[in-house]
Amino acid sequence: MMKRLLILLLPILLLYSCRQTLPTRTARPGNHYATGFELADSCGITIATVYTPWEPDKVMARYVITQPFRRLCTASCTHIGCIAALGELDKIVGVCNPELSYTLAHSDHEVMNTGDAMSPDVERILLTHPDGVMISTYAQGDQSAKHLQQLDIPILFNNEWLESEPLARAEWIRFIGALLGCQAKADSLFASIEERYVSLRDNIRNQSHPTILSGQDFRGTWYVPAGGTYMGRLFADAGADYRYSQDLRSESIPLTTESVLREFGQADVWVGCSARTLDELVQIDAKHQWFKAYQNGRVYNFLHRTTPTGGNDFWERGVVHPEEVLEDLIHILYPDTTAYQLHYAEQLR
Repeated sequence: MMKRLLILLLPILLLYSCRQTLPTRTARPGNHYATGFELADSCGITIATVYTPWEPDKVMARYVITQPFRRLCTASCTHIGCIAALGELDKIVGVCNPELSYTLAHSDHEVMNTGDAMSPDVERILLTHPDGVMISTYAQGDQSAKHLQQLDIPILFNNEWLESEPLARAEWIRFIGALLGCQAKADSLFASIEERYVSLRDNIRNQSHPTILSGQDFRGTWYVPAGGTYMGRLFADAGADYRYSQDLRSESIPLTTESVLREFGQADVWVGCSARTLDELVQIDAKHQWFKAYQNGRVYNFLHRTTPTGGNDFWERGVVHPEEVLEDLIHILYPDTTAYQLHYAEQLR
């Protein structure tokens, strides 16, 4: 295995639960928003440090990058979105669950299917001869990561999904840019994304504040985002009046459909359902028709850019370009005052 970096990894991955609130952190030096990584330069060599999500000052991995990575395997479609945004899609040689990638479905680039994201096929990964394997942190004692480390394959931890701020998630493109040898391009792209996002956010502050509802009933439970989550932050930046905006936990809140009706029954707008039509929404649960947003036809999903096999560009390009997601929300909330075209959302008919 060609050595392209010196890598120091902690042997144990810490336990993460989607029900757990992460510690409050501030952006790392050199970053505007991202808290999970840090880039530094020493004698022309880039040093990238990834921090443990649950212990803010504890290093998870440190990479001394002496040459750009040319061949990568990845376990996340979000990583594909970042790499494609940098024009480096040809660097990806293996992908877990490639059928779930919108980007790959709309390109001629071929990759090896390296199995399930939670249990990658190590033999297939080896067949791609990768310089590194990019994975996200999920659980303590991750056996697949340990196995890859034992095979002398550098593991590149990319934990952008644990960032709550939309711009913090997008800023991980700078981390990927450092690995691929195009840091200047990544910095420039992120600067343009940030400029557009901040402009949209600031220009909407003097507008009215329509009320908003998110999600739908699933087997008797309705999960809504807390104000400290990725979607909760987007709602705030879009100027929405959201019931849980002051609840800064970084997790979803489980509610009954009856309690959602009490708290959100009169919401002006409903976003993030999984249905494609209003009829389908009622077939899922007849109580959905009792919401004001349903009755007024102001219900939206984020399924505009999807594939038949489950790929959704909202979780690929949308993570890299939160300014486009914000444009969608602003258009949904203020349809009479904006001329934005929807990127990822579509209105149910």
